[in-house]
Amino acid sequence: MKKNFPLPVLFNTIAHACRAIALFGLLISALPSAVYAHRGASNEVDACNILVGHERVHFTAYTPTFTTKEYCQSIPHLGMTNLVFDYDGKGLRNLTVEFEVTKEPEGTRVFYQEPTKIKSGTVNGVVDFSKFGAGNYLAHVAIVHKDKNLDSHIPFSVGLEGESSDNLPIKSLFIVALIAVVVYLMKQAANKRSARPSDV
Repeated sequence: MKKNFPLPVLFNTIAHACRAIALFGLLISALPSAVYAHRGASNEVDACNILVGHERVHFTAYTPTFTTKEYCQSIPHLGMTNLVFDYDGKGLRNLTVEFEVTKEPEGTRVFYQEPTKIKSGTVNGVVDFSKFGAGNYLAHVAIVHKDKNLDSHIPFSVGLEGESSDNLPIKSLFIVALIAVVVYLMKQAANKRSARPSDV
């Protein structure tokens, strides 16, 4: 005759599973998110920075009609997009700088800020990318001041990749860990059951 699974062992198994899940959740919440570390230390490599000579310009794009998130390498939505170029230092503020965005590979100009000194260190522009279509683009920053002529750029795409969830890797990891904990606890309970002498 088979014995039923003892109730106290079942409660212990559930209690252990709950503790393991709570501990794992605490560890996950303590990990820093890459989203919050978007603008790092001044010497840190940032994919959203354009190096212009010895100075850096930070490029950010916003699509306010779709979301409040900021983008730089991949803008998921076609539509009105706010482009922001921020000087990280003060070196460029006294130089004449030109800003341009082109669609590649044809090089069609979609945004242009004529050469000027930007004392505030910030250039704002608006582009309706639905007029130009999904594709690859280049954001150009060029120094055109006296004897200096230096063009730097950063590639980005618009409308080619869907909106990604910032929490997707964490959620996936949590689900895999949860399944692993449940399988482990079920095996432990099965081993305890099989280790007991059977009734004859």
